[in-house]
Amino acid sequence: MKIALVHDYLVQYGGAERVLEAFTEIWPYAPIYTLLHDPEAMHGKFEGKRIYTSFLQRSRFARKHHRLFPPLMPVAIESFDFSKYDVVLSDSSSYAKGIITGPETLHISYVHTPMRYAWDDCQKYTEDFGWPRFIKKLVPFFMNPIRLWDKASADRVDHFIANSEFVRARIAKYYRKESDVIHPPVEVARFRVASASGVKGYYLMVGRLIAYKRHDIAIEAFNRMKLPLKIIGRGPELERLKKLAGPTIEFLGRVPDEELPKYYAECQAFIFPQEEDFGIVAEEAFASGRPVIAYRGGDIVEHLEEGKMGEFFDEQTADALVHAMERFRGRSYDSALIRSKAERFDKERFKARISDLVEHLVREHLAGRSKQVSGKVNP
Repeated sequence: MKIALVHDYLVQYGGAERVLEAFTEIWPYAPIYTLLHDPEAMHGKFEGKRIYTSFLQRSRFARKHHRLFPPLMPVAIESFDFSKYDVVLSDSSSYAKGIITGPETLHISYVHTPMRYAWDDCQKYTEDFGWPRFIKKLVPFFMNPIRLWDKASADRVDHFIANSEFVRARIAKYYRKESDVIHPPVEVARFRVASASGVKGYYLMVGRLIAYKRHDIAIEAFNRMKLPLKIIGRGPELERLKKLAGPTIEFLGRVPDEELPKYYAECQAFIFPQEEDFGIVAEEAFASGRPVIAYRGGDIVEHLEEGKMGEFFDEQTADALVHAMERFRGRSYDSALIRSKAERFDKERFKARISDLVEHLVREHLAGRSKQVSGKVNP
């Protein structure tokens, strides 16, 4: 079976790239097709893999500012030739699912989310991306064609896999397609539960510093409460957030992978004020036995048992987070119970489920083709 992997773009390392990493462990010889690849930004991830890029790769500016090129992305992703492959497995939150394959090739798409800036509030997302003013004015004119392309390209996929029930509902809403749910992988074995004496006084956030993650809410709340908050990650919001931060807020930047488990294990709780399709960082906190204080939105609602694994707040405001913190500080939590809830997302289980599903779909695909051939021979 000749299989290829397709990814939106390799210009940062996050949850989607961890999914791709797991795919490469299942199929180590499969090539990766992607719109753009910035090796420097990937910090050595996928080194040694066969990576094929689109014509956009020729522009260094595009590699550094890929969000400025939405009108060219559909053309670029459609330019790849998959005629020599039996199976193509894409993982997509925007364009990767839009590849064109022939009838002999099975296309399975693992969807992190239907394209958010096409189907949600595009004005909100243009603000979040920090685009120049003249680009923001042009965005609404481009969004309708991209929305139409996104819907049409969904019809090219033979089978969808959603990364959560939350995303399955979005796929059904926007694409009118059914999907299986397989949650993204969490490397549970990397994380440990600290002893009670090993837990420090700080709270923790981990993730890219971009607007929708709502670090600003947490910073305002922790400024008020004068409690220590460590923020791990980099991104375009860094300078703005530093201006908002008081003396109890610490920005740690990018932390080496081997050091990250220690920060999780020793925090009082993990702060999660954003709406995510699947929050891997929250699951890493659970794998470390730490409670999570989360906004009640997105996929986290499916996993966090309030009062046992952490607390919810219902509005994305500093006031709501402060009230949730007050509830949190009045309760105790069982670290062993919290970690046990994360074990179902273990990476090896993810790999087994993906592999089994792909093999099943390939058998179905081959059986369907055999019936078509026999029907033509014996009408």
